[in-house]
Amino acid sequence: MTPGARRSTHLVVGLVAIVAAGGVVSQGSAAVAAEVACAPGTTMYVPDAPPALARLASEAAWRTATGAGVVVAVVDSGVDAGNAHLADAVLPGVDLVGADGDPAGLTDTDGHGTAVAGQIAARAVPGSGVVGLAPEAMVLPVRVFVADDEQAVRDGVGPRADRVAAGIRYAAEHGARVVNVSMSTTEDSPELRSAVQDATRAGALVVASVGNRAASGAAAGAAAGAADGLRYPAAYPEVLAVTAVDDADQVAEGSVRGAHVGVAAPGANVLTTYHAAGDCMLAGDLASTSFATAYVSAAAALLVERYPEETPAQWRHRLEVTAARVHPGERDDQMGWGLIRPDQALAFVDDGSAAGPVSPVHGRPPAASDAVEHVMVEVRADPLATTRSVGAWWTLGGLTAVLLAVLAARLGGTRRRQAKASSS
Repeated sequence: MTPGARRSTHLVVGLVAIVAAGGVVSQGSAAVAAEVACAPGTTMYVPDAPPALARLASEAAWRTATGAGVVVAVVDSGVDAGNAHLADAVLPGVDLVGADGDPAGLTDTDGHGTAVAGQIAARAVPGSGVVGLAPEAMVLPVRVFVADDEQAVRDGVGPRADRVAAGIRYAAEHGARVVNVSMSTTEDSPELRSAVQDATRAGALVVASVGNRAASGAAAGAAAGAADGLRYPAAYPEVLAVTAVDDADQVAEGSVRGAHVGVAAPGANVLTTYHAAGDCMLAGDLASTSFATAYVSAAAALLVERYPEETPAQWRHRLEVTAARVHPGERDDQMGWGLIRPDQALAFVDDGSAAGPVSPVHGRPPAASDAVEHVMVEVRADPLATTRSVGAWWTLGGLTAVLLAVLAARLGGTRRRQAKASSS
């Protein structure tokens, strides 16, 4: 997995209205606050809730599930549990890189994994509106890279497909029911494929980014003109592949298109956890499929809590079949089955009749034309026509004979009366 291919985007730090360590910034101070950039060494909190939560109808979903008891693995750059939002949300995990840092995966110098973890399971903190979409889920950090630049690759601490595969295996073997992989590569790795299959058999749903076009150029080792097309592990059939939409719910220009796209989620202006320094608005207007993937993983965690007896294929189906789209029975290579609706996925009853993706339980419902009983309307020969014709002639002949006999009798009677009258 080459640099740039490993994840959807670098962190793009936005400027935000903040609650600084010294106190709450007033609403009238928003313009001033917007001039302050997020800084790893300065704890800052944003009083507003992440804008994506309202678009995902989080309040409605939370009336059914919050992710309680569900373990979501973040296969990424590690997770900084020093962030107050994550202190009670992160389990001991693993560092598969073997670099300096906590061997339990609790070191994140890059910041990407911490941001993703916050989208999924951030807890409420006084003065901050940031919470995750699955605010009672637990995060299992699986560190598979330190950084993704050329130097990191040369040093052996960059992203690699074999290490991501090992991370997926570790996650499934250590209780994760959802495995978030906010990374992509053009390489169809046998190790990666096998890891996904094993995780699925173990009862874990792998959720992965479809990739960003910006990460598919020369830096990613991709051929010219290959900005779109299949990315892995997203393209494996067991995986729920995620693209990003902007604030207008339009597919981000930078998102990879292809037959592997499953669903979409918000990926622009993502307000989430930032290192150990509180909150930050990330990605800006350039929607990132990395961050969209995190929201889908959180939605999957809600489903796992509500339907723990179901399979990964059933959780995936719930999110796909209930996604918002113009044509219920159709998907496309830009948005897949549409924008996820977690509350609708939680309420969905699968009886096999819903338009869209095939139910993993009921299969494809019969087409309407197959369910209609055909009525024959063409003219057909009457097998009794000859019999009915002969019978009709015999009936007509009989009636004629009777009429002649009656007429003859009447004529005979008339003649006798006339003869008697003459003799008188």
